[in-house]
Amino acid sequence: MTEPKPKTYTDKTHQAAAAAAAAAQRAPEEAVHGAAPLDAASLEAELARVAAERDTYLEHLKRLMAEFENYRKRVQRDSEQLRKLAAEDVVASLLPVIDNMYRACHAAEEHDEGQVVEGVERVTGQLVGLLRGQGLEEVPIKPGDVFDPTIHEAVLTQPSDDYEEGHIVSVLERGFKLHDKLLRPARVIVASRRAG
Repeated sequence: MTEPKPKTYTDKTHQAAAAAAAAAQRAPEEAVHGAAPLDAASLEAELARVAAERDTYLEHLKRLMAEFENYRKRVQRDSEQLRKLAAEDVVASLLPVIDNMYRACHAAEEHDEGQVVEGVERVTGQLVGLLRGQGLEEVPIKPGDVFDPTIHEAVLTQPSDDYEEGHIVSVLERGFKLHDKLLRPARVIVASRRAG
């Protein structure tokens, strides 16, 4: 009995496949080590190039960080200056009101009560007008309105014959909005259920 002979690839397709497999096996080694080994001088040159590139990026990053810090400080300084200018405008517009309040106090010493009350009412109107010009508006409210916790603050409750439970009995302090944002809720007394 004869032993079978190992198959030999005589077919050209099979030979090409075997050559491709061998080349694929060598490719990772060549990719890692390179087709030709690098000498120490070229490695040092490559290392120096990479280090210089790193230093350039680091310097650029430091410059960007410094520029951003300067920008942040400038924005903060400008914001503070705008706030001061806005306050300056409001205070300057209130100076005539202060003058009129002093006049009203002085008039109280020399004139009768009716004239003083009239003067104070005029000054109050002047002050309210100035503040309206700055965006201040009063929260509309009167006794008998339904209590709304989004714009009212209940200071206390009390039984009432005149108003239903949950309705405002009286207004202690007016509420105000500034540019449609609630600045201060109106402080009110709210009607509660009668006992018994």
